[in-house]
Order: sequence, then structure tokens, then C-alpha cells
Amino acid sequence: MYSVGVSDHMMVAHSLPRESFGPAQNMHGATYVVDVSFQRRELDADNVVIDIGRATQELSATLDTLRYRNLDEHPDFAGQLTTTEFLARYIADRLAATGVVDGLAGMEVTLRETPNAWASYRVDFEATR
Repeated sequence: MYSVGVSDHMMVAHSLPRESFGPAQNMHGATYVVDVSFQRRELDADNVVIDIGRATQELSATLDTLRYRNLDEHPDFAGQLTTTEFLARYIADRLAATGVVDGLAGMEVTLRETPNAWASYRVDFEATR
């Protein structure tokens, strides 16, 4: 399996209003490094997994809808807890909707909160075909 990754970052504000989140129940800021790995079993006709330029542009455009936003007020997140895990899937779903993943075997989106903590969401496109 081949893979190619791209990376970007975003800063957001949100709260996680449940006791289990301790101090994160309150409004706070988060800066996420967002890594996306695209997988393909065999290289395409151009001997690549994905066009890195397009992958980078689509990731940036997806994150632009979230950057510097209060996620508690974002219309897509009404009634949702915007945990790191939840956001990883949200970003993966939005990237998949752009068509950038057409022909790929899988994709994994990882949000890094700190160098020591992260969450990922992986989708296997072959299993959904």
C-alpha cells in the first residue's frame, strides 16, 4: 500500500459542556495540526498516489470553513460535542465530498492537539464500494 500525506493547521474555539471533560467544559482555544494520509494499493497512470497540490488545496479549503471560528456557533455542529475525534471524521467526510479521494483505497485524518495527544479517523474506501 502506498501513502502520501499533507498537513495544515487550524485554530478554533469551543467548549465541551459535560462534566467528563473537566476544565475543557468551558470555552477554550485549540490549535490543531491536521495530517491527512491518502492511500492507494497501486500507483496511478502518473505513478503517484494523489496530486499533492490538489490534496493540499482541498485540505486548506476544508479547514478554512473552521479556522478562527467558535465551533459552538458553527451551524454544522448544533447539538454536537466537537471533540478531536469528531472533528477528524468531519474533516475526512468533507474531504471525501470534494472528490479528491476518487480512486483511493483509504484515507486517515489525524488531529494533533499537542505533540503528546492526537486523534484519528480512518476510512477504507474499498470496503464502502
